[in-house]
Amino acid sequence: MIPFPLLQTNYKACTIPYRLPSDNPKIATATEISWINVFANSIPSFKKRAESDTTVLDAPAKAQKFAESYGGILDDWKKDPESHGGPPDGVLLGRVREQILRELGFRDIFKKVKDEENAKAISLFPEVVSVSDAIEDEGKRLENLVRGIFAGNVFDLGSAQLAEVFSRDGISFLATSQNLVPRPWVIDDLDNFQANWINKRWKKAVIFVDNSGADIILGILPFAREMLRRGMQVVLAANELPSINDVTYTELTEILSQLKDENGQLMGVDTSKLLVANSGNDLAVIDLSRVSQELADLSYDADLVIIEGMGRAIETNLYAQFKCDSLKIGMVKHLEVAEFLGGRLYDCVFKYNEVES
Repeated sequence: MIPFPLLQTNYKACTIPYRLPSDNPKIATATEISWINVFANSIPSFKKRAESDTTVLDAPAKAQKFAESYGGILDDWKKDPESHGGPPDGVLLGRVREQILRELGFRDIFKKVKDEENAKAISLFPEVVSVSDAIEDEGKRLENLVRGIFAGNVFDLGSAQLAEVFSRDGISFLATSQNLVPRPWVIDDLDNFQANWINKRWKKAVIFVDNSGADIILGILPFAREMLRRGMQVVLAANELPSINDVTYTELTEILSQLKDENGQLMGVDTSKLLVANSGNDLAVIDLSRVSQELADLSYDADLVIIEGMGRAIETNLYAQFKCDSLKIGMVKHLEVAEFLGGRLYDCVFKYNEVES
């Protein structure tokens, strides 16, 4: 694992500081406690998924063990933030959860729901692309595609609240894309990005993707297809190992093979300039100081880096600086993130940074 080659040197992965240097290292801060609670609130939905994992022997007993172990570590961190390799931050909280699951034999507890959502989204892909293609104005078509990314990004089972909505009544993609919070969003650089888009500023984009289902298939892929249509090269960087309902490198390769026609086209668009890369990541957030050699080799000559999703683009990397233009795009799905940004729950972040060439 090596640093992402387009990173500037002063990189820190986590966006929200849980503690200041002046804080007592032995006492959990209010921010640490509130984030420990966010992760504690996710335990019941993770436990429920784990219980019904048919690939694991004695899954219900092991799911109970997961809930007790992870809950115990979270409680310990409240009492002593330096225990268990702490103090905890946005990367460590997720890493410990994944470690416990994997040690108990749970490789991919969201597999069933990911497969179901991928199948549903694949059936809607032609309709979503046709709606986009019918918009003649380039700027309006781009805004429609961006709204699609936000609508897709709602499919996030790492948010306890959304996991509940989801299991109750599913989420309609087209309705969601029309019902986003009104602009201006909490961070809204769409107009500036749009101007550069129309002027065809970029030749090659690397996109760090997020969730399975509507997110990747109805949000990111129509956007990537539009880039290909404009002659750009596109690298999609996906996780090596499963984490929550994030799409993995192998799953994304499979999704693309199902969406392409017999000529290897995506709804009439040539895909010879589309590449899928294994990012080397295994979490729902990403620390760009550690990516795979494969991704690094494919990325060094890109002139646009796009990071998508609340975990990768907001909770980590929101302030990351790159040697080329960058775009961080994601929906705010935790109240704690909304408060930090001074926005609303389900607000949108569209942060575009231009680098003078």
